[in-house]
Amino acid sequence: MVNACPPPRTVDTPLTPEVVLSLRAGEWIALTGEMFLARDATLRALVEVLEQADKVPFTLEGAVIFHAGPTPPPSGNAVGAVGPTTSARVDRFIQPLLERGIAATVGKGDRTLRGMQLHMQYKAVYLVACGGAAAYLRGFVTDMKLLAYPELGPQALRRIEVKSFPLLVAYDTMGGNVFKRRTVWNKK
Repeated sequence: MVNACPPPRTVDTPLTPEVVLSLRAGEWIALTGEMFLARDATLRALVEVLEQADKVPFTLEGAVIFHAGPTPPPSGNAVGAVGPTTSARVDRFIQPLLERGIAATVGKGDRTLRGMQLHMQYKAVYLVACGGAAAYLRGFVTDMKLLAYPELGPQALRRIEVKSFPLLVAYDTMGGNVFKRRTVWNKK
């Protein structure tokens, strides 16, 4: 039997501009390094801090922000479950982070037109994780640490360490978009 899918490309964080520019929509990657978990409430808090002090509790340059809220870890695991949330609803918070150098966001589903345009403008990529597979994805998380906003519960800012975390490049810096592929292919 022939495997139609090529092996994923290995990518390490922090993401360099060269790596980000080389990623293409439709490419599978295996991400190793750190990601920062931030959902709606956390992103709102980060943007407020940036507006006041221009400093957040982690280095933004080359960072990957994962729109996810983990569940508490069972004994012997770094995290209970960690699955993506819909990224389109957080697009209103993303520009200040992209302006300051984040290289990628991770979530699920297509983004708003503005979210897509911002990723292209700031030369960042949008990566998607498999929705509905949060228990499976926890197996790629080796460590989790609370960084800020513990009062937000599952939406608190956390840093996770991952090894070969499976992701699909949904938007690349050249305008590639896996959600629009059929439309592009049908245009001749």
